[in-house]
Amino acid sequence: MVYQLRFVVLSVCLIASSACAGEAKPSVDATTVETFERRIRPLLSEHCYPCHSLKAKKQHGGLQLDTAQSLKRGGDSGAVLVPGNPEKSLLIAVVRHEGDVHMPPKGKLSDRELDALTEWVKRGAFFPDSGAQEPSTSGSIDYIEGRQFWSFQPVQQQALSALADHAWSKQRMDDFVLAGMHRNGLSPSPAANRATLIRRLSFAMTGLPPKPEEVRRFTEDDSADAYSRLVDSLLESPRYGEKWGRWWLDMARYTDRTASWLHQSGQPYLYRDWVVRALNDDMPYDEFIHRQLATDLIPETGPDDLPALGFIGLSPTYWKELKLPCEIINVIVADEWEERVDAVSRTFLGLTVACARCHDHKFDPISSEDYYALAGVFASCRQVELPTVPAESYAPVLAAKQKVAELEAELAKRKKETPVPQQRIDEINQTVNQIKTTTPLYNLPLATALSEESMFVVRAGKTPQDGTRLEYRKEPRDLPLFARGNPNRPGPIVQRRFLAVLSAEPKPYRNGSGRLELAQSITTEAAALTARVLVNRIWLAHFGRGLVTTPSDFGRQGSPPSHPELLDDLAARFIANGWSIKKLHREILLSATWQQASAATPNHQRDPENQWFSYMIPRRLDLEEWRDAMLDASETLDAALGGASIDIDSVKNRRRTLYATVHRRDMSPTFMVHDFPDPTQHSSQRTLTITAIQGLFALNSPLLADQAKTLAKRQTDRTLAAMRAGIIDIHWRLFSRPPTEREIELGQQFVGDESQSMQATWQQYAHVLLASNEFLFID
Repeated sequence: MVYQLRFVVLSVCLIASSACAGEAKPSVDATTVETFERRIRPLLSEHCYPCHSLKAKKQHGGLQLDTAQSLKRGGDSGAVLVPGNPEKSLLIAVVRHEGDVHMPPKGKLSDRELDALTEWVKRGAFFPDSGAQEPSTSGSIDYIEGRQFWSFQPVQQQALSALADHAWSKQRMDDFVLAGMHRNGLSPSPAANRATLIRRLSFAMTGLPPKPEEVRRFTEDDSADAYSRLVDSLLESPRYGEKWGRWWLDMARYTDRTASWLHQSGQPYLYRDWVVRALNDDMPYDEFIHRQLATDLIPETGPDDLPALGFIGLSPTYWKELKLPCEIINVIVADEWEERVDAVSRTFLGLTVACARCHDHKFDPISSEDYYALAGVFASCRQVELPTVPAESYAPVLAAKQKVAELEAELAKRKKETPVPQQRIDEINQTVNQIKTTTPLYNLPLATALSEESMFVVRAGKTPQDGTRLEYRKEPRDLPLFARGNPNRPGPIVQRRFLAVLSAEPKPYRNGSGRLELAQSITTEAAALTARVLVNRIWLAHFGRGLVTTPSDFGRQGSPPSHPELLDDLAARFIANGWSIKKLHREILLSATWQQASAATPNHQRDPENQWFSYMIPRRLDLEEWRDAMLDASETLDAALGGASIDIDSVKNRRRTLYATVHRRDMSPTFMVHDFPDPTQHSSQRTLTITAIQGLFALNSPLLADQAKTLAKRQTDRTLAAMRAGIIDIHWRLFSRPPTEREIELGQQFVGDESQSMQATWQQYAHVLLASNEFLFID
């Protein structure tokens, strides 16, 4: 009963303290606009606008659906929408064919379209302001004017501001930040103390807390270069690649498992491990891009690099029921191409190119031709599984697997015979086992990679009822421009090439699918934009706020940079420094800006969103850091690098959370409760929430109970000296600091309660600290 009462009190304290903790509200602007432009506007345009728009020859029912104002006004039958409530919205009723009026008149919408429209209304029926420009018609984009937009401009080093106090600055970037503070009546916060800095730095670079002895050694080191040496040592730690590898995998929509119906013998973890190695080796970012899109087309790379192709090789694949007409399968395949265009353009370029599938981009100088020029690249490659050894070394394995397949087919046939020929069945099993055990490399993990093959959807027979067949051909293909994004309404052919706004003269891609040429375009013609996007992502990860707050949208619907000169200066020097991500980290970490304290100052009232970076915001640990820190504190963390994934909820799982199995279609509740990104789509940043369910997880999860139990086993008796030593030890392990005398006093009262066993009181005490805000947040 005492244990239950204490944890009821604890839960109230946790929820109350969590509610007080500052968390950024998730922004819905970019996602909502993108969803409307990619899903809802094309649907309305195809099925509704012929009769219900300003351009309709005859407007039916007095209803116009192409502006926000007219949509809100409704028609002759009154309002058609109740934002947030699709069940009370007339528009949803008529498209569902629930009443006397059935729309559209030529046939009911597909289930997918109905779901999209219903979800749109449920989420508030966002519709862009009618004052915004309408989608341009094909060929009407002024690319000369479009190239004047800030994110498409070349980058160059900027002159330092005369407003800055150079005595405060530790790095070049500090001058730009300080000038921004001065322009807005702000001044820098004091520097954080050394104990805070090492804990902040350790989590930022490795995702793990510093060891108590490391904290003591650093705080006692008075040498001028102590901090820079610490930065360098953490950048060289193999844990750096694990921490920042997960950062990249969010954008790459990484998964270990996908739909059960999708055959998967390849090992996705090879891509994850490749990313970790590449970041640890400080692979130049331009090469990092080239290898992920086209390492198989680069002469300097070999089969051991094939896992890099997992960025596209692990793309979501949708179910294709080949008994259906090819017109339906065409749409599914086109959706897959759209997903690849979206992931590549948003990740590397910070542009929402996929919004141009159905019409020219509403806001940015990106035409439908641009979209299909890129889609043709991905239509010309196929997801395959390849060995990470030379072809000649793997040839015997292919022959062995072919023989095994033949024997297993015979085995299946023999088992159906009457009587069952058991002797032959035993012979087959013995032969199969012998082949598998004696063939070198038979169980070599295969990489999820790509081949230069184009998919064509063709009719299996003479009529739609005959179903569909998928054909793979070696030659690349250029796609036609699909009218309103519908692949069953092809228009003129569009040659594969780069985006016109980023190319002085876009040239057709001629090297196979064009993947390598696309990768090179991203790092040459679009080098300025690509560098800006990456620099901003790193800045966002370190400060909790980007210089551009829409990290995957550098177009007109995105936010402008708060410090444009700083962004350009960092991007220009990032390129000049050989696209080195580690050098970029080092400059940020050594800056006076990053070393500021988070303690309350007048800056918090004047700049509550910290737009001008005049203080540091306490950062909440993500799930990976929180779980890993628990295992590290209890000394049960398995530090092995790489390898196959393991279920996060397995009692045997003591590996870093990076190696927990991510399932694209059946994600673990532990991941979902703690805001893990959706592995079906590109994720530009974590959106952290604080919920009661998370508090209940902290109170009841076997994970915390097990770690608390392990920590409690270190305590041996209840003498005051032993209790004091135990409390000091656990504070160092969890918080990287010694407890205060008041904390020691409270701890002794708690664990000295002789109404329970010593093990039980210590376990409860450790559990309370593991679930506390101090353990969950970094100052």
